Amino acid sequence: MATSSDAPHLPRPAPIEAYGKGGFAFADMSHRGSLLCLPDGIWAWPVTKPAEIDQYSLDRVFKVANSIDTLIVGTGTEVWLPPRGLREALRTVRVVLDPMQTGPAIRTYNIMLGERRRVAAALIAVP
Repeated sequence: MATSSDAPHLPRPAPIEAYGKGGFAFADMSHRGSLLCLPDGIWAWPVTKPAEIDQYSLDRVFKVANSIDTLIVGTGTEVWLPPRGLREALRTVRVVLDPMQTGPAIRTYNIMLGERRRVAAALIAVP
């Protein structure tokens, strides 16, 4: 039996149209909670604060790393310095990690997606 985390909300990438109040809007859909925006779709992401971001929480990113050049991480309203081990693990699979607060992360992701760049985003929801 499939659980909700086994299927994407949307089976393709899409720009994020709005965010706040604990969620996001994209492709005429809305989602409460954090999101992983990957080349193969937009997925729910159970992370609620930057301290929870690690190789395990980014497992889907590592699985599709061959189709990503840049991973933008939206850290909510906090500033986050990624652990060296996570940066090195991503570098090993040739993915550049670019952390910033969620608002700028969404704007950067949307621009890069519009330029058809090989981009993914891990976005922590903000209140």
